[in-house]
Amino acid sequence: MALNHFITFLLIAAMAIPHAKAQLGLINALLGSVNVQGTVFCTSKDNMGVKGVIPVFSNAQVQVVCGGKEISNARTDENGKFSIMMDSLVLDLSSLLNGCNMVVATPLSNCNTNLPSAGALISTLQFAGITRIGTQTITDIIPSGFHFLPST
Repeated sequence: MALNHFITFLLIAAMAIPHAKAQLGLINALLGSVNVQGTVFCTSKDNMGVKGVIPVFSNAQVQVVCGGKEISNARTDENGKFSIMMDSLVLDLSSLLNGCNMVVATPLSNCNTNLPSAGALISTLQFAGITRIGTQTITDIIPSGFHFLPST
């Protein structure tokens, strides 16, 4: 008899899984996605750069790091630009803006041999606005400005 109850419980639980996933999909559609995007320049100084004055850092590994853990990553393109789309269910906006950083893990010496090979570029994040595409809402986040952090 106990086996019958257990099997019934398993069947009910299995039927609830698609319903729970559908609800999460609805919540995600309402909350939207987060797009962290920006440009990385090839310099160890203030990395805000003026296009054309400071070369860009192409093929650099950039990471969203929260609490010392990598949450997501991307590579910069030939123009030094990156874009990381994240599900808003992964991390709430407040936590992203207050507890996370962008980190360029690729050594600066990869874009200019005169720059340090140890250390990383790091930036806090800031809210840049909301983009709506049809029914999709995208929260735009940008780095506040990369600066060089030497390794210790």
